[in-house]
Amino acid sequence: MSESSTPPFLHPQALVDPGVRLGPGTRVWAFAHLVRGAVVGADCNVCDHTFVEGGVVVGDRVTLKCGVYLWDGVIVEDDVFIGPCAAFTNDLRPRSRRRPPAYTTTRLKAGCSVGANAVILPGVTVGRWAMVGAGAVVTRDVPDFALVLGNPARQLGWVCGCGEKLAFDTGQAACACGRRFRQAGETAIAEIHEP
Repeated sequence: MSESSTPPFLHPQALVDPGVRLGPGTRVWAFAHLVRGAVVGADCNVCDHTFVEGGVVVGDRVTLKCGVYLWDGVIVEDDVFIGPCAAFTNDLRPRSRRRPPAYTTTRLKAGCSVGANAVILPGVTVGRWAMVGAGAVVTRDVPDFALVLGNPARQLGWVCGCGEKLAFDTGQAACACGRRFRQAGETAIAEIHEP
């Protein structure tokens, strides 16, 4: 958790059930509903008309834009951005009034971004610093730093942690922000750590 000592801010029209854990500096805006058992880290921004079910864990410095609903089984790591109306599911074979014995874990790894109106199916992992384009339908895991678009989502390139698209030449790429990367096979890249 963050070292912030600012208490959470709750808009008067927010509904935060008893038993929700909120980190310091987190802001919960109007018409958001956080259900008993939900955990939301420090310095998060939970925008209007969001819903966080009781089995959800949200890390620090996460942004949940308007109209985002997080269901049991979703784990959101630190520094994740979830755009407006992104949809998450937690049951591959839903039927009314029939709950599975357990929900499959869907994980958004640190620093990734999910665009507006994207759909994330259950059991999917979106990798560190990956970017899911607006309206994409993610049906399988997304590698770290990958850029995916479309329905179903397909990888169309790589992005830096700053969000800029990367262009590889002889297995290496340099971003304008100063980060450097190398290819680690056809389906992965790795950031080069300078001494």
